[in-house]
Parts: sequence; C-alpha cells; structure tokens
Amino acid sequence: MTTMTSDRKSDFGITKKDLVKTSLNVGSLGMEFSWTYVNQMGLAFCVMIMNCLKKIWGEGTEGYKQALERNAAFFNITVQLAPFVGGITIAMEEGVAKGKVDPKAINDVKAALMGPLSGIGDSIFLTTLRVIAAGVGISMCQAGNLAGPLVFLLIYNIPAFWLRVVGIRYGYEMGTSLLDRAEKSGIMEKVLAAAGIVGIMVIGSMTKDMFGAELAIGFGAGDDATTLQAVLDGIMPGMVGLGFMWLYYWLLGKKISPSVLVLGTMLLGVILVYFGIMA
Repeated sequence: MTTMTSDRKSDFGITKKDLVKTSLNVGSLGMEFSWTYVNQMGLAFCVMIMNCLKKIWGEGTEGYKQALERNAAFFNITVQLAPFVGGITIAMEEGVAKGKVDPKAINDVKAALMGPLSGIGDSIFLTTLRVIAAGVGISMCQAGNLAGPLVFLLIYNIPAFWLRVVGIRYGYEMGTSLLDRAEKSGIMEKVLAAAGIVGIMVIGSMTKDMFGAELAIGFGAGDDATTLQAVLDGIMPGMVGLGFMWLYYWLLGKKISPSVLVLGTMLLGVILVYFGIMA
C-alpha cells in the first residue's frame, strides 16, 4: 500500500486533497440518508469513494464497474468512522488493481471492521460525546444563554469532522494492517473501557442535575422545621435521583419495557404529588 506525505500523489494519482474531499463529500455526510434494509449504508459508502475509484480504475472500465458493485454491498458503521474504513478500502482497491489483493478480501475486511469500530464509535459519539454536548447545551439554555444550541453543535461536530478528515488519511496509509495493530496493542479495549468510564460519570452527574423532583415530607416545627429532602442532600446531594436511576436500571434488568417505565413514572409522580410526598 502506498503512503503519502504532504500532497504527494499515490501510484494512481490519489492525493491528500482527494482524501479530504472524500471524507466530506455527499456520500460521507449523507451516510444515513440513503439507508436501505438491504444494504443499509452500502450505497452511500460507494458514492463516498467513487471519485477515488475512478482514478484507480478509470471511469467506464470493467474494473470500475466491478469496484462500484463491490463497494455498494452491505455496510453499516458509526458514520464518523465511515471515512476511516473508506481509506482502508481505497488502499485495498489499489492493491486489487495491482493484482496484489483478492477483490473478495475488501468486503471481508469491511465486515470485520464494522463491529469493533461501531462499538468504539457508538461509545464515543452517541453514548458519551452527544450526552456531554447536550448536557452543556441544555444547562446553558436553562440559564437563559441563547448560545446553548450552538455550543451543543460545536462540541459534537468539531471532533466528528476532525475524525472524518484524519481517519480517512490514517486508514489509507495503514491499509489492511491497522486492525491487526490495534488488536495486538490492545487499544480497542482501552478505548472502550475509557469511553465506558466517562459515560458512567456523565450519567451519574446527570442524575443530580437533571432530576427535578423533591421530597416534600417535613419534620419538626418553627425554626427547627426541616424536610427529608434537606436531610438527604446533607448526606449526599442527588441521592433521590441516584436512587431512582438504580431502580430503573434494576427494572430494565428484569425486562420491564421502557414504555411501561415512562408511563409508570408519570402516574407515580401524579400520585406522590397529590398526597404531598413529593413537591
């Protein structure tokens, strides 16, 4: 596989600029817009790398047609990591054109990458980064700051677009050897573990800041009057919200439907407020 520094061309005329354009074209950014039950993101993936395939095979040639068909096969991944796989695929297509790589190996490698990379990507972007961005944006909106939505978009999209651009270059340069290197070094397990820890921290902090109900049960009279909520907050702020989170977690483990939990929470809230147990 050919590597590039600066804007030097590969053997097939593919430059760093071509890769950047590929990572930001309509196929890459519209990865989920052409989603189908048959091939899922396959068509968009093919559109994403199509211009590079033209340089490798030549537009209208039999090899180009076969490459289009090959790369429109079933594909599904966290969208921010699609250009990374695209870079590996482009490098492998060059190998196919040189007669060094079996064409069938391309979809085999893509299939092998989809699972582990989706696990990493979903943990980072959907479970962690999106929640953090939403938490910051919502907090700013609650404080009356109109920049909240913009901050949410920036926190989420700056790392996402950076990864698209950097990912396709590294994918192209490392080619098929990347997955083996990542597995041997244990980096995948480390990233998943780190993302899981950060995700748990974010969810834990949200149980305190986003749980709005308070216990209304009071004790004492006059200057000595206090509430159960004040006592619990004195022990550990957010204890009520944390308790409800663990209750829902336990109920989900018992295969209780989330829809049932939502409706049950609404009903329970009305009852507890009516009897003066919660404020």
